[in-house]
Amino acid sequence: MNRSMKTGKHLFLLIVAIAVSCGGFAQDFKKQFIALNAAKDTAGQIALLKDWEKKAPEDPELYVSYYSYYVWKSKLEYIGLQKKQKGDNSLVLTDSTGKVAGYMNDVVEYDPNYIKMGFAYIDKAIKKFPGRLDLRFGKIYMLGETKNYKAFTEEILKTIDYSAKNKNAWLWRDNEPKKDGEKFLLEGIQNYVVQLYDTNDDSLLDNMKQIAERVLKYYPNHVESLSNVAIVYLVRKEYDKALTPLLKAKKIAPTDFIVLNNIAQAYKQKGDKPNAIKYYELTLKYGDADAKKAAQDELDALKK
Repeated sequence: MNRSMKTGKHLFLLIVAIAVSCGGFAQDFKKQFIALNAAKDTAGQIALLKDWEKKAPEDPELYVSYYSYYVWKSKLEYIGLQKKQKGDNSLVLTDSTGKVAGYMNDVVEYDPNYIKMGFAYIDKAIKKFPGRLDLRFGKIYMLGETKNYKAFTEEILKTIDYSAKNKNAWLWRDNEPKKDGEKFLLEGIQNYVVQLYDTNDDSLLDNMKQIAERVLKYYPNHVESLSNVAIVYLVRKEYDKALTPLLKAKKIAPTDFIVLNNIAQAYKQKGDKPNAIKYYELTLKYGDADAKKAAQDELDALKK
């Protein structure tokens, strides 16, 4: 099954960056914290954070810094023997017959106790400053890193629900208003759905569907979410169910080649050759180079 996905533009690959929102006083704390982090002075960092907490307990960046401190402290990196290769820098190990026995990979793990402490601070921050989208995305990122996909999904759903409440009037670092908040939110959410999909774990299909359906509750014309729901059905071989959101998406975005390709896939799997050819030809017309090549291969096979 060709599981085509469409990603957004923003990739949230880092934890929440330390920012400043309270003028020069907080600026000094922030500068000191960054300098201590660069020096890997964890004792100095925690002493600074306690002083910061006494002098500016309502500074949102205090909570961000506490969170960052515990995330950094929790991170464990080492070289480990694993069954699967991770990246081009993996060292391949072979047995006496030349058969691959395993791979030496860079491994990153997180101490659960420190992560728990970090989440306690980011949870307080989100409760106090619910419109700070960077806080929410920072938490979601680490839930993904630690593969806690249940909590990962729940936090995404909470964020989507709150977007309807605050009408996407999001704040970001420095408490700056985020321009085009709805677009930015939905692009971020789409990246998280792709992250679930890229695990290749079919047990997470329900998580993908939950997120997509929650987006559609508030944003019924969101093409990516319509496509995401359809992909879940395609993977489950429920082709008629897949076609309903896909055909709706096509009406909204008639030249979206991801949608067109998935419609073609659904018809092909159903055994509807004329419609499969029709939509592969549309994919060929509107797709990028890779989509055009794949569509042409499908057409060649269907027309034999």
